[in-house]
Amino acid sequence: MAKLFFSVDVHGAESVWRKWLRVPELYGVEAMLLCGDLTGKSLVPLIDRGNERVEAFYFGKKWLLEEGPELDAMEKRIQDAGAYTLRCDPERVSALQENPHEVETLMLGMIKERMVRWMEMVIHSVNLAAVDTVVMPGNDDDWEIDDVIKSFSDRGIRWCLDDVVEILGAPMISLDYVNPTPWDTPREDSEKGLWKRIRTLVDKLDDPSGAIFNFHAPPYNTMLDLAPELDASKKPVTIAGQVNFVHVGSSAVARALEEYQPMIGLHGHIHESSAHDMIGKTVVVNPGSEYGEGILRGYVVEIEGSRVKNQWKVEG
Repeated sequence: MAKLFFSVDVHGAESVWRKWLRVPELYGVEAMLLCGDLTGKSLVPLIDRGNERVEAFYFGKKWLLEEGPELDAMEKRIQDAGAYTLRCDPERVSALQENPHEVETLMLGMIKERMVRWMEMVIHSVNLAAVDTVVMPGNDDDWEIDDVIKSFSDRGIRWCLDDVVEILGAPMISLDYVNPTPWDTPREDSEKGLWKRIRTLVDKLDDPSGAIFNFHAPPYNTMLDLAPELDASKKPVTIAGQVNFVHVGSSAVARALEEYQPMIGLHGHIHESSAHDMIGKTVVVNPGSEYGEGILRGYVVEIEGSRVKNQWKVEG
């Protein structure tokens, strides 16, 4: 019997990444997967206001920090929560506000730099000869990070997209795309398009029932795909003062799980739906995500032969 650890949606959070690197020693697993939405979403300027004072706006408030240990501690806190930081003067901030393209270019450079550093941390922290280690992008991630991850393939970090990879003796197929979202992220497709992508992957398997389906989008109408309903302005809909939750997962993914009944379905994307469920005989899991709070969520999955013997959720 072997164990794998599956986690998702780190969104640039340095603290969560550091915790993930300790998974082998904490849970004694032979495989560890961090799949989907690896990168952060925001850039926080740390603005020099003179007299050794620096201004920052994050965590819902404005901070006036003293240069030195106080500023360093806040910068680490912001990066641990998943954002990127830029130390600059007010003129630099004004110039960036007038040039969104430059902001995108700047952020992309920071994203790639952090990914390179994270990959190096894996190399130096994990015994890759003993632990299968998979790092996979998701729908929110820019295409340029794919090449960063692939560049570490010859050093032991597994690239899992586009083909079948073996994890703990089981074939695994993976998909980074999700069904359409309100945010028009880089890796989205129609349900028809998703089904075509899934079929292409399944056709590479000898026996889908003994495979792992690692699809970032969760299956529709399960415990894994409940998210706040949004109105036209993308604000949560409330009913009687409570946020209304609706199913937002993929019907193509649900169909694939129903038809092929793989060993297990590994999913993410919907942070609020930390749960496991069953589709026929197939167990499906979504660890969920609280990356902004520095919490690592995951599922430990015990595999015996071509079946899942047990799975349980862990966080911390």
